[in-house]
Amino acid sequence: MTTQTHTPDTLNDIRLAVRDACRKYDGAYWRGLDKAGAYPEAFVREMTELGWLSALIPEEHGGGGMSVTEASVILEEINRSGGDAAACHAQMYIMGVILRHGSPEQKARYLPGVARGELRLQAFAVTEPNAGSETTRIETTAVRKGDRYVVNGEKTFISRVAQSDLMLLLARTTPYDELTNKTEGLSVFVVDIRDAGERLRIQPIEMTFNRHTNQLFFDDLEIPAENLVGEEGKGFRCIIDSWNAERILIAAEAIGDARFFIERAASYASGRVVFGRPIGANQGVQLPIARAYAHTEAADLMRFEAAAKFDRGERCGAEANMAKLLASEAAWEAANACLDAHGGYGFAREYDIERKFRETRLYITAPVNNNLVLAYLGQNALGMPRSY
Repeated sequence: MTTQTHTPDTLNDIRLAVRDACRKYDGAYWRGLDKAGAYPEAFVREMTELGWLSALIPEEHGGGGMSVTEASVILEEINRSGGDAAACHAQMYIMGVILRHGSPEQKARYLPGVARGELRLQAFAVTEPNAGSETTRIETTAVRKGDRYVVNGEKTFISRVAQSDLMLLLARTTPYDELTNKTEGLSVFVVDIRDAGERLRIQPIEMTFNRHTNQLFFDDLEIPAENLVGEEGKGFRCIIDSWNAERILIAAEAIGDARFFIERAASYASGRVVFGRPIGANQGVQLPIARAYAHTEAADLMRFEAAAKFDRGERCGAEANMAKLLASEAAWEAANACLDAHGGYGFAREYDIERKFRETRLYITAPVNNNLVLAYLGQNALGMPRSY
């Protein structure tokens, strides 16, 4: 819970500052990276130096001490500018696991370095091929042997491992069949990727978008016992605590995408003349853009409601999930309206529409599938029987 207050003026100052920082990282910059499959090293370095990526780290650990509300505006503006905050967003919410559940020694060891940009913590290894969204069924094991844990197993769809120094790992420390409470028996560890050597094999996965996603293979990887975050066997609760912040921040990115599309679509439709009049005068072009705008503004309100409750330390699972659901759908609606308005030009890479189109589609599916969001709401907000 943050004690910092913010005003509309504070949020507007953040918007303007982030917008200014993003200005030199224009469409050509992101298109070049997309074509080469390269990581936005210069962008991430500058955003780190400006303190934006350490926004959620408390001031006593060298960070900005900002609220989730403020952090969400940072990510929104990156995407609204035409960039891709996924290259760096994880550093905001992953470190929350250490902040809320780590020991004082772990906080002192990692957080100042992350805040200064000397360490990168941008990877969280949770998902596995045989478990998918059923996190309690993961099979990667961490077996205690003296003062170390030995890890074996496989993870998939893990982004930014090659660009990180540190990674959080969720692994099984108690066999599933020995548990009465199936949410227990999982533990979180800090992995120093630099020391892993051949015990950690990283295999890139080619994706629709430029997100540096990998499959990981652990072969007797040793982790010092002091790198256990929180209590052994209670790791599932650690990651659940990070989910609400993640979903609020992802919602903000989707809202940024939606505004990128809506602004581009409205501008293009107002200036593009066909059959002697701007195409935006035609309701077939204008109304889908206006509808996407209305849905985006509604999602934005839910984002701020969820963030405000999170910042006050209140339960916000339903609001965080609804924010992610509504924002991802609004972004996809805006993407299609923008592409339709641009016609053939929307598929031309120089307009950046098709790149952002590919990037924003992910949010309907991940980091949580929208069908699972609806199932969560049906059970937890509406009291209906559990569906999964």
